[in-house]
Amino acid sequence: MCTGKCSRCIAVTLYPLALISIICNIVLFFPDGDIKYAQDGHITEEVKYMGGLVGGGLLVLLPALYINLTGKQGCCGNRCGMFLSIAFAAVGVAGALYSLSVAAVGLQNGPLCKVVLIWGTPFKNTDSSYLTDDSTWWQCTEPKNIVQFNIGLFATLVVTSSLEAILCAIQMINGLFGCLCGACVDKGPL
Repeated sequence: MCTGKCSRCIAVTLYPLALISIICNIVLFFPDGDIKYAQDGHITEEVKYMGGLVGGGLLVLLPALYINLTGKQGCCGNRCGMFLSIAFAAVGVAGALYSLSVAAVGLQNGPLCKVVLIWGTPFKNTDSSYLTDDSTWWQCTEPKNIVQFNIGLFATLVVTSSLEAILCAIQMINGLFGCLCGACVDKGPL
């Protein structure tokens, strides 16, 4: 397969993944669909790092846009273009890894919630994992269903950013082949 066509397939696949990351991060700011938690600062700390918005979103969109805008008829026109795609894909890998690490820490620590009358993270630094033991979720009284909310969105970010990192790494390898071997050129019928 032509390295340029492979690049375009990767770029097209990165768009929805980046969009999912951005949406998940934005939704995490509004537990229970209410803005009062964000206004009062009662948001899980890892949400504020904006891993999905910045890392899995904007930094992954850079290689996707570069590849899409510079590709011509399925090929990245020259070796320099493929070399630059390696650099942009490396930015995408870094962004995806940032998003992945923030989401993984968010899953590990658990949500910020009201426990009796005090806001805190009741599942942080505990011996057992709240992810596998839903009998402890009752501790979070506010926002409603915050544990399920955080698990669902942070897990989605983990999966999405993992796929983004893999695709951007493939693009780095693809770009290296395109840089070393040259881009495909359709000479047409003679």
